[in-house]
Amino acid sequence: MQNGRSSIVLEASKNKEKIASRSKWAEARGYGDVAASEDGATGMSFAKDEEKNQLTVTPIKSLDGTVTLPGSKSLSNRCLLLAALSDGNTRVENLLESDDIRYMLEALDTLKVPVERDADDKTAVTVTGQAGPIDSPTPEESLELFLGNAGTAMRPLAAALCMGKGKFVLDGVPRMRERPIADLIDGLKQLGADVSCVEETGCPPVTINANGLNGGTASISGKMSSQFLSSLLMASPVVDGDVTIAIKDELISAPYVSLTIGLMKKFGVNVKIEGDMDGTPSFIIGSDEKYTSPESILVEGDASSASYFLAGAAITGGTVTVRGCGSESVQGDVAFADVMEQMGATVTWAPESITVTRDPNTRLKGVDVDCGKIPDAAMTLAVAALFAEGPTTIRNVYSWRLKETERMKAIVAECTKLGATVEEFEDYCIIHPPADNKVNDNVVIETYDDHRMAMTFSLAACGGVNVIIDDPGCTAKTFPTYFEMLGSIASAN
Repeated sequence: MQNGRSSIVLEASKNKEKIASRSKWAEARGYGDVAASEDGATGMSFAKDEEKNQLTVTPIKSLDGTVTLPGSKSLSNRCLLLAALSDGNTRVENLLESDDIRYMLEALDTLKVPVERDADDKTAVTVTGQAGPIDSPTPEESLELFLGNAGTAMRPLAAALCMGKGKFVLDGVPRMRERPIADLIDGLKQLGADVSCVEETGCPPVTINANGLNGGTASISGKMSSQFLSSLLMASPVVDGDVTIAIKDELISAPYVSLTIGLMKKFGVNVKIEGDMDGTPSFIIGSDEKYTSPESILVEGDASSASYFLAGAAITGGTVTVRGCGSESVQGDVAFADVMEQMGATVTWAPESITVTRDPNTRLKGVDVDCGKIPDAAMTLAVAALFAEGPTTIRNVYSWRLKETERMKAIVAECTKLGATVEEFEDYCIIHPPADNKVNDNVVIETYDDHRMAMTFSLAACGGVNVIIDDPGCTAKTFPTYFEMLGSIASAN
């Protein structure tokens, strides 16, 4: 276990320059300290040790209140790209303020796609669409784009830039160079693109020599990431011919693909689906399908981020309402609320909100769940499992191993430190909670430069213990104000 664990401790987690950059960016947007703020929290505030770069989440007795969710990461970057490819200007509202979106915005700036920031609303921008593919502003020179660890920027841009003209190199942090992209590159090559990644690893950097594409057929794997399919789908309407994309094995995280197709429809493009989404479907984009600006679009609240507050209510027996996603949500991660209900919580749905509570006479029970469609929210289930009666099995999450860090090993390591016994398998794990659900006190949680590790394991404090979060600023990737928001609805023991 020690060798496996040490192999996933990223140098970036200790990179002082990155932490300083994060803080400067957050301060410029009025956040102050990324990790925590003494101001604005009406419940609890959490102390940060600046020298050690650690945040102590003190014992939480209950979570009660209403949380308005920040915009969805997946939807934010998809909206920005589709707006850039569309005919017309698009105002994007409730845009998530985070690292991943910052990298996409900076890439569009570098590509000379006009993006006007709203001086009065930090979550709104207006994008001037290119009415087709994005060409390099420096056609004679290779244009380099640094995309950090933002998969939602790397994969879609790699596909979209193949459809225009120019030379590009797309790169990121060391962990990005470990995240597979070969299946997407293979699909682009089948469509005629001159594109490559590192042959030995199948990972970025991605090198593109684009000269436009004329459509065609691609057969790709859907087993590793749905982002590959989503990226091809989003790029296809800006080629000159029909495009057919077939899944040759199985499609994981299908709700994210449905989210992509639904968003494309809002920009005027219809995708024809042949076959079953749970099988080996094919997707057809006709040559007459072109993006048209909807003029304005509102980004839905992030359902993955909702999971922390919903789980906190289930664990503590408090009552929490999350606003911004609900029964009409296009995001698959809202199904996490159903898992909380299976464990014993009470869930109330509204079109744009979800409320979770738990009767104090009802104990949470361990569950056996296929989380293939909710891999991000499934991480939160791992911590909820610490407070359940009996083991919890989290299945079909091989994609954990390909995310911001090697999440399977990270979750096994940190749950074990908290007192659980965890059985690890290739694509699932079984979590046996600590005796009497008493988690260990003052555990230092290594976050591996992974935002979801920091947010997920903060909930261990709901067990009445101190939890020390290493590098808490990594939440800036998707949720810079997370610890403020957690504290605002928390009450102390």
